[in-house]
Amino acid sequence: MTPQLQQAIRLLQLSTLDLQQEIQEALESNPMLELDENEPEAEINASNQDEAIQAENESSVTNEQNIEEISSQDSDDFQDLQNNDWSENEIPDELAVDSSWEDIYINTSPNSSQSSLPNDDSDFESRNSAVESLQDHLNWQLNLTPMSDSDRLIAMALIDSIDPNGQLTSSLSSIHAGLIRDLDIEEDEVLAVLHRIQQFDPVGVGYRDLNECLSLQLAHCDPDCPGHNLASKIIEDFLPQLATRDYKLIMKRLKVKEAELKAALQIILSLNPKPGSEITLSDTPYVIPDVFVTKEKGRWKVDLNPDTAPSIRVNQDYAALVGRGNSGSDNAYLKDNLQEARWFLKSLQSRNETLLKVATKIVEHQKGFFDYGDEAMKPLILHDIAELVGMHESTISRVTTQKYMHTPRGIFELKYFFSSHVATQEGGECSSTAIRALIKKLIASENPQKPLSDSKITSLLGEQGINIARRTITKYREFLTISPSNERKRLL
Repeated sequence: MTPQLQQAIRLLQLSTLDLQQEIQEALESNPMLELDENEPEAEINASNQDEAIQAENESSVTNEQNIEEISSQDSDDFQDLQNNDWSENEIPDELAVDSSWEDIYINTSPNSSQSSLPNDDSDFESRNSAVESLQDHLNWQLNLTPMSDSDRLIAMALIDSIDPNGQLTSSLSSIHAGLIRDLDIEEDEVLAVLHRIQQFDPVGVGYRDLNECLSLQLAHCDPDCPGHNLASKIIEDFLPQLATRDYKLIMKRLKVKEAELKAALQIILSLNPKPGSEITLSDTPYVIPDVFVTKEKGRWKVDLNPDTAPSIRVNQDYAALVGRGNSGSDNAYLKDNLQEARWFLKSLQSRNETLLKVATKIVEHQKGFFDYGDEAMKPLILHDIAELVGMHESTISRVTTQKYMHTPRGIFELKYFFSSHVATQEGGECSSTAIRALIKKLIASENPQKPLSDSKITSLLGEQGINIARRTITKYREFLTISPSNERKRLL
């Protein structure tokens, strides 16, 4: 397998972010490549080049034929590669004698006077988007709280032991043992400082167990609201029964009616078992779609995202030097970089063509999903698309990995549209994705006081002509992170 073929296959399986980094590295390492900022869709015309450049084109065609003979399987990754033509790039020949660099180019560095103007808010979001940790938030409040030096050191040790959820992960005895070397304190003093931290924002931070977490938050609720006292008793003595939704036992032990229990549950459900999550925000992963799917005149249309990667081209000034110089090392260096630049551009073009071809076939096969949703998803495997586009299954696997499709129904990875099938009573097939959607729909519409069991869901799907085992229903339900029926039972 030639290095050019390996490069084409590697670019084919890169995600959008990785591809952008690869292009940036190619721009930095190969002087023949440059950004095409003025003409992002400009076609490159080889006829404008001299005989030496055309000879290079013939050599690249010969290399393509050799590659096809070397590997018929992996060559599907970049079928029908077209020779890229080169267009003229207008660059000023030279600067005026009495001009300087600053007269021609505007300094856009962060230290320039342009970036310090009051109206320049282009980078406002990036400069103000730092995520504050829970420890930062607590230490900020600690600095505003009057304390003795010893109490402040205790508080700092306690804050360091609080996890992102707000729970104190170390015992008071271990924290006291770590401080006793420097401070002459008792363990009760550590507990007293902990109680002060537990009054910090967010309410409930510094809790040692779930009971304490909910009790701290309940203490900040209006004590006169209906169900407050009952909620306190449930949190103190009946959290295990509440977790298993054994409401009958709670009503029996506390001698309360269902309406009273509902009022108490409303208060408890308003509390946050992980108060630190209100402050500790995880970095949001952003996905850049590779293709857009839109509906025009009743037909679904697939287009590549033009913003996934910068448009690049061959630097015409450098390319024109190839073949005009001698046979020295400089000319050989230019020829090698020109050939690498062409292969890189062809690999990018092949990647885009293959991605568009595969995405189009997926949309054609899953029209029902785009029209009606998950319940209309059809069974689809890699072999089906491979036959439609005339490529190998390994190529389809590369194309659909870490590639995303923007649709009116949301953003999906291309692999989402592939699923196994389950036989129906009429002899047809139903997608596992469609079955999971049906399970989710049935559970969403169930009576919360009498949730559907897995056996009941099996029989309901059987009435719709779908033959599926109960254990499969259980597997799909767990895949959807849906609790069993006994844990879904609710009074509210």
